[in-house]
Amino acid sequence: MYLDIITPNQFDQFVQTVNEASFEQTSQMMGLLTDRGYQTYALALFDQNHQIQVAAILFGQAVAGGLRMEIHYGPIYNDRSFLKDFLIELKDFAKKQAVIELEIKPYDTYQRFNDQGQATSEEDLELLDIFQAAGFQYGGLTSGFETSDWHYIKDLSGLTPTNLLKSFSKKGRPLVKKAHTFGITLRALQREELAIFQDIVDRTSDRRGYAAKNLEYYQFFYDRFAENCEFMVASLNFSNYLSNLKADQEKLAKQIQNLQDDLVINPNSTKKQNQLRELSSQFETFTVRQTEAQELIEQYGQEDVILAGSLFVYKPQESVYLFSGSYTEFNKFYAPALLQEYVMLESLKRGITRYNLLGFSGDFSGKDGILRFKQNFNGHVERKPGSFYYYPKPLKYKAIQFMKKVLNR
Repeated sequence: MYLDIITPNQFDQFVQTVNEASFEQTSQMMGLLTDRGYQTYALALFDQNHQIQVAAILFGQAVAGGLRMEIHYGPIYNDRSFLKDFLIELKDFAKKQAVIELEIKPYDTYQRFNDQGQATSEEDLELLDIFQAAGFQYGGLTSGFETSDWHYIKDLSGLTPTNLLKSFSKKGRPLVKKAHTFGITLRALQREELAIFQDIVDRTSDRRGYAAKNLEYYQFFYDRFAENCEFMVASLNFSNYLSNLKADQEKLAKQIQNLQDDLVINPNSTKKQNQLRELSSQFETFTVRQTEAQELIEQYGQEDVILAGSLFVYKPQESVYLFSGSYTEFNKFYAPALLQEYVMLESLKRGITRYNLLGFSGDFSGKDGILRFKQNFNGHVERKPGSFYYYPKPLKYKAIQFMKKVLNR
């Protein structure tokens, strides 16, 4: 067996043959990383029959003492028995490239949980053993949103556009139904409109305290992933919203009148009295919402107003919810829920049966609002194992880290 550099096309051909792969391990991501100034390689382990068994996108940049390189959510393979050989060959490659630090963050699932945090599988200790036997140091399990090790997964297999909504949670179903009543429209942004998406995500990142990407990144992403990604936004025209409210309230008024007529004939019907109270309450709610709609028209005019946006990535193995944002002043319209329903429907249309809503903190106590939102869609959780490290020249690496600490860098 031997390790060799392969072409982006060869890499993508191999990706098509594996059961599990992240969009991070594609020629498109390799191109995006190159666009951003990273040094990149597509590497593959060949068996004695010259067939690829393991492959990975390796990328990095120059740092003090050499190169710091990384494999993010890889390598990819179908047969784990070849993984150790790949890692050993990769160490030799790293030495030849003057790598000072090599980090591998596998996409393998370390353990599965239901969405309430109860384990549904054993820990994958075999994976840890393989990396450590190959000479890699294990960084340990992590928690926290920034580690990106806790993924929320929606299994779409067996679902259709007709029964998708029924598969959501008890809270998720009415949330999506309610969002549909507002007249929200969804559309994909064109490249020249990506500043709209940037603004949405920037506002959200400022609010939640994480670093967002710049406009150039989104442009690179758009160019490289092309039809395999969508920058989707949800918008609402408040004049149309007001018209819908009035129409719905008129329908409600007719239902109330019919109930009142029935109660004249049968005044002791508890069921109809309860229905009347419920509909009357809804009627008042519509009145309040119309007043709010009029205020929104005065503030935002007659144009469509962006409420929220999301970047979705589509690959044969899974679709991914990568970046998103929303404007808090429009939270009551639940636009993000409609964007989630959209990507699942689009995934089914494309024949993709797994949807990865990506990260949350790993906290199941109910305090994590990101997890609470994702739980509306009734999925499960997969925990990634964290990172493994290799230092070709450990003494040199430690000396550099010591000097950085001394110099406070």
